[in-house]
Amino acid sequence: MKNCVSINLKKDTIILKISDSATQEEIIECLQKKIEDLKELYKDEKTPIQVVGKVLNNAEMEEVQKIINKMLDVKVDFESPKTLGLHGIKKAFNREIKSSDTKFQKGSIRSGQKVEYEGSIVVLGDVNGGAEIIAGENIIVLGTLRGLAHAGAKGNREAIIAASQIDCPQIRISNVIKEIEKNPEEEASQNTKTYAYIGDEGEIVIE
Repeated sequence: MKNCVSINLKKDTIILKISDSATQEEIIECLQKKIEDLKELYKDEKTPIQVVGKVLNNAEMEEVQKIINKMLDVKVDFESPKTLGLHGIKKAFNREIKSSDTKFQKGSIRSGQKVEYEGSIVVLGDVNGGAEIIAGENIIVLGTLRGLAHAGAKGNREAIIAASQIDCPQIRISNVIKEIEKNPEEEASQNTKTYAYIGDEGEIVIE
């Protein structure tokens, strides 16, 4: 088993670093062996633990926290975006987005790459032209969406696509497809599109 978890004590926090290349199985196995090392750092104080390194999804974070808290009654924080599950993101018309299991994609998706996940996908970067991202639930891009995005791929018509900028030729939600034609007047006015969802009439709305 490779050493994929390292522990360091910094001022008021214990840093638990997870290797980017480690699988969840390796992380759990290594962490279980290192719990005793963690326990030795504690006396009567309850120094918080900060988990950094690999970006974990909701289920992985919960599993790591459960192992730590089983042995230590301490606060555990994650560098990974917290349970983004999309409960904190709203459409422009203030409709709540349902929570779902979330995969965090660290870095931009390059042309020719394809990312698929049964839950929601959060891209911590751009989706470049020629790239493809397919989610059973919602798609959130923290950068610019230029590639193909298909949300609600298993039939969820409530799914949404959100990005800091939607600048792609086509998007799909459930079984609905929308071709996006660039409007020179909109480009000149810098009217940035950031949300896409299926409206009341059954067509994809982008705003």
